[in-house]
Amino acid sequence: MNLAIETKALLLAFAAGAVALAVPFGISLAARPASATASGPARASAPAGAIAAGPEVAAGRRLFLFNCAHCHGQDARGDEGPDLHNLHKTDTRIHQVVTAGIKGEMPAFGKKLGDADIHALTAFLRTLR
Repeated sequence: MNLAIETKALLLAFAAGAVALAVPFGISLAARPASATASGPARASAPAGAIAAGPEVAAGRRLFLFNCAHCHGQDARGDEGPDLHNLHKTDTRIHQVVTAGIKGEMPAFGKKLGDADIHALTAFLRTLR
């Protein structure tokens, strides 16, 4: 194996390990909004079917990817958890479900995510069509 391939493999293994450790310890790696860089604001690409939106939606997408995608899929089309496109729930109901979870189906995120995080997550979910 050449050095470039070994380096990539090592970096990927490190990143996977960091994410694997973050989940059980309740660390939200995406809880902070993207910061502006010298070349402009940071941008998160939206999954297919999402409507373009501002920084709150981008923060919600990052929260989704780190906290929800392992069950609902990277594109929120469902996997172990249901498809989250075109939700017919109120924002209040989404907040309740994320905060308290669903017994036997979904863990509670109320101790991990604050109200602002859940609001950003809801804003992201509202963009999914």
